[in-house]
Amino acid sequence: MTKKKEGKFLKITQVKSGIGRNEIQKRTLKALGLGKIGKSRIHRDTPQIRGMVNSISHLLSIEQVED
Repeated sequence: MTKKKEGKFLKITQVKSGIGRNEIQKRTLKALGLGKIGKSRIHRDTPQIRGMVNSISHLLSIEQVED
């Protein structure tokens, strides 16, 4: 038997470049699986992901996605 994973997800899209940003912001982009403008990733809505998104929110577009 498998359980269906339910919950909220975030669709995170990079809208600004990481060029000229400090190293921590660049590493956060990479940890989220981003690196090019227009690239999107879907992550589970957890406090850890929220913290990462909040620290570089000026580079991202965030949408909430329901499962």
